[in-house]
Amino acid sequence: MPEISRFYGIVIRMFFADHNPPHFHATYGDSEARIGIHSLAAFAGNLPPRAMGLVVEWAAIHRKDLLDAWQRAQNHEPPGKVEPLP
Repeated sequence: MPEISRFYGIVIRMFFADHNPPHFHATYGDSEARIGIHSLAAFAGNLPPRAMGLVVEWAAIHRKDLLDAWQRAQNHEPPGKVEPLP
């Protein structure tokens, strides 16, 4: 599963040809969540509240980049990188 971003100890990944809805996987320590790109809500797993807040902030800024990465991954292409939070 390609890593598309990393910031503040949070790792963001996307699977190739993953199931809908469009989403990404966020890992922080031993916690992991799948987060919908459109809703910016976790639909599986969970993260600590502070980490989840950072992930949502980042995803809101980069929603178009995430949708583009999702499309590439659906086509079995490398999803690319998305800038981290500063």
